[in-house]
Amino acid sequence: MVRLTIADGIARLALADPRSANALGEAMVGALQDAFDAIDRSADVRVVVLSGDGETFSCGAPRDLLLRLAAGEIRPADIVLARRLLDCAVPVVAAMAGHATGGGFALGLAADIVAIGEESRYGFTFMNLGFTPGMGATKLCEHALSPAIAHELLYAGELRRGARFAGSGINYVVPRAQVEPLALDVAARIAEKPRGSIAALKRTLSLPRRQAFEQSITQESFMHQITFAAAACRIERDYVE
Repeated sequence: MVRLTIADGIARLALADPRSANALGEAMVGALQDAFDAIDRSADVRVVVLSGDGETFSCGAPRDLLLRLAAGEIRPADIVLARRLLDCAVPVVAAMAGHATGGGFALGLAADIVAIGEESRYGFTFMNLGFTPGMGATKLCEHALSPAIAHELLYAGELRRGARFAGSGINYVVPRAQVEPLALDVAARIAEKPRGSIAALKRTLSLPRRQAFEQSITQESFMHQITFAAAACRIERDYVE
């Protein structure tokens, strides 16, 4: 499900299930959580590069998981994968070369530094399926995007080419083939610094986002109680990986 390698202070963590478009199903989420546990235990890691194999960084939650959410079998507040990036002891660089939609885009935007591909498509598709955003997206997206752009994407459910995000607040918008090499270059410059100093700065810089995330998932849970039940039929009909 995931691939983790550690060398020269850099943890390279890849979503490695391209056949599912790196969907954030329960097995993938569990594998990512285990990987971040291993990263936090490693005193050698000073930065993480998060990427996705194949054409898609991540399509977000798969249909079966969305249907279980809609049926009330899982509480939306239980889906807090973005918290692992925020709580990671060292910075996370998201190398989103491929498409990223819904929860997949929200996951990438939870990183400390974000790079996307000009040719790929990105956006929040929650409202297209009839329910309100989750995974802390209502607040996390404002870190990498201006509030005006973030709110439009959340409302409209539009997928945009990466090139249109230039100047939006995302750190790097470059040709797709350059995303991962650029992310590794940024990571290498971070990895030169002492881990203690990096970790202290991460705790300080991430504090506002960690607080906003906790507030947002509570608010999002209230919205989901209203919107999920009515969305089940639409998820069955319109969900596309």
